[in-house]
Amino acid sequence: MQAFDINLPPINLNMTRTLSFLLILSLLAGCNNSDRNNNATAPADNTPPTIDYSVMKLLPHDTSAFTEGLLFHDGQLYESTGTDTDMPESRRSLFGTVDTATGKIHPKVEIDRNKYFGEGIAFLNGKVYQLTYTTKVGFIYDATTFKKLGEFTIPTREGWGMTTNGADLIMSDGTSNISYLDPNTFQVRKTLSVFDNNGPVSNVNELELVHGYLYANQWQTNYILKIDTTSGKVVGRLDLDSIVAEARNKFSGSEVLNGIAWNPTSGLLYVTGKLWPSIYEIKIPL
Repeated sequence: MQAFDINLPPINLNMTRTLSFLLILSLLAGCNNSDRNNNATAPADNTPPTIDYSVMKLLPHDTSAFTEGLLFHDGQLYESTGTDTDMPESRRSLFGTVDTATGKIHPKVEIDRNKYFGEGIAFLNGKVYQLTYTTKVGFIYDATTFKKLGEFTIPTREGWGMTTNGADLIMSDGTSNISYLDPNTFQVRKTLSVFDNNGPVSNVNELELVHGYLYANQWQTNYILKIDTTSGKVVGRLDLDSIVAEARNKFSGSEVLNGIAWNPTSGLLYVTGKLWPSIYEIKIPL
């Protein structure tokens, strides 16, 4: 057998050390980049925070009142209701003052239920403005005598909830949009699009302005949303599951949560629902 003579080049120890060092640096850089990428893709929890509340008192509420709006004006609690011909005769489209001892509404204005489904109301500059549901007709009344002064065309497809900031009429229409109306021309001055971490928030209903934030019932949920009036972002949420359950336990005919009134004298929020037996006086952090 013939022997082969294998000649290998001499090993350069310095080069080996350099390559090993570069390999270690590469691995460390990869780990750092991996950590950085993991941090960048970690989902942030942008769910609106839950707002704590305390129930201070329960007041009676008329279980025939299909509530569309609730508000305080000059120290008096007002409620607006709606109905149509498909609903029981006992229900009416009206607004008036609430007797907090009995829950009964003393009507100031009633509209024809055969023509109009009454919705939210707002007091502004000595007048009362009333929305209707699908007829695109709004009504204007004197805030002292409640004499009808005129009508206006609702600039959205439907009328739902209404409040005011002292300059504009602020109304919802069941979408994610809230419209700010000029009270003289009824043109839309501004549209606020409501959104949370999941995107646009639909079914925005009854409205109340409290310390610069809009509070809104979200129809067919047990939530009251706290909305930033600059951005439209939902910055907090009242979860009223327990209140809704209690109302339904007390009166099986109770329907959805609807109705928010801020009492500036007591600093308390009044909430109720359609056909509920009670109005809840609650305290929230501001």
